[in-house]
Amino acid sequence: MLTQIFQRHQLTGPLLALDIGTEVIKALVFDIDTDTSARAVVRGVGRVQQAVGNMNSGAVSDIGGVITAARTAIAQAQENAGVKKAQKAVIGIAGELVKGTTTTVHYERINPSLKITMAELRAIIRKVQQKAYERIRDQVEWEVGRAVDIKLINAAIVDVRIDGYRVTNPLDFQGRNVSISVFNAYAPIVHLGALEEIARTLETDLVSVIAEPYAVASAIAPEDAMDFSAIFIDIGGGTTDIAVVRGGGLEGTKMFALGGRAFTKRIMRDMDMDFATAEALKIRYARGELSADAATQMEALLADDCRVWLDGVELSLSEFAESDPLPAHIYLCGGGSALPGISQVIMQSDWVQRLAFMGTPQVGFLQPQDVRRVEDATGALVDPQDVTPMGLVHVAMDLSREERALTQILHSAMERVV
Repeated sequence: MLTQIFQRHQLTGPLLALDIGTEVIKALVFDIDTDTSARAVVRGVGRVQQAVGNMNSGAVSDIGGVITAARTAIAQAQENAGVKKAQKAVIGIAGELVKGTTTTVHYERINPSLKITMAELRAIIRKVQQKAYERIRDQVEWEVGRAVDIKLINAAIVDVRIDGYRVTNPLDFQGRNVSISVFNAYAPIVHLGALEEIARTLETDLVSVIAEPYAVASAIAPEDAMDFSAIFIDIGGGTTDIAVVRGGGLEGTKMFALGGRAFTKRIMRDMDMDFATAEALKIRYARGELSADAATQMEALLADDCRVWLDGVELSLSEFAESDPLPAHIYLCGGGSALPGISQVIMQSDWVQRLAFMGTPQVGFLQPQDVRRVEDATGALVDPQDVTPMGLVHVAMDLSREERALTQILHSAMERVV
């Protein structure tokens, strides 16, 4: 059941990346350099506002409503790209019950003088994956208070060490102690089923479902840069997605159900507006289009909600800070990141002092040009909210690349995981 997620795909012709956000559905039509699979070019962009009841905390709550909005966004993107139909698609997934974590298994070899074989590697990785599955399953069941069926959606080798030395491929090495770390992202089957139904109704071949914080982190972090560490925070309409990268490897992801829609509802209630009017006012505030007095009023109105949002960030990061100091570089993206109060509150010193950081935190905003190996030929991808769908394009490109030997072993081992 899990092997389809990890098989290498021949992705040719116009392709589709679909970011089903709580507020906006974003569709990108793109193609991949068929000679090297090292570059993707976005040819068309479509954006459609979601109806209020379509999504709940980042998950689909009205399949029919999402299909209607997605069909329009896809039609826009295909028209802009000048193509009739994008046959294959990748779709992003978010939500509180989408869990991503890196699991490490330490293995002591009986005879360190023997070279590490393919069969031995398979056995080690199988142990890693079984341990990861049980760990995430128990975490989800504890949070919801009942058994939940989950399914693996993304996996990546993070780190391999032999007697403390980092290697990219342990085959044929000698040594006693082998440590392998694998990042895995799981999602509830009920959420995946909704996305599969959407793809089926849209008559699109669903190549992969991708955890969105995984997509952002993998698209921005330099490839094979072992000294790169950062925190990525993607603030969407219904959720905030966090990914922590340490030493070039994705350590884990966290998501909590608080995003831009909460700020819109605050404006709606306190200023006695309907949702659409409040959303438009919030966007104008984020763009700096309000008068100085109106902007000051809005800042005060949203201050408490920004602090509540920061509490969610602090709680999410506290688990990562238990073992090692947190990376000092913090990168924001997503539509909600444009609110002035977000960057202001995250630079406050009190919460920083409660967590251990590697240095004084520095906050920056991700831009479309920061996404590696993805080119925008439309000129329509211009701000931080476009980073996430471009990240989906980046992961799709990796799906089309020739797999490395260690990755092939990982995918093969997954066939035996429950």
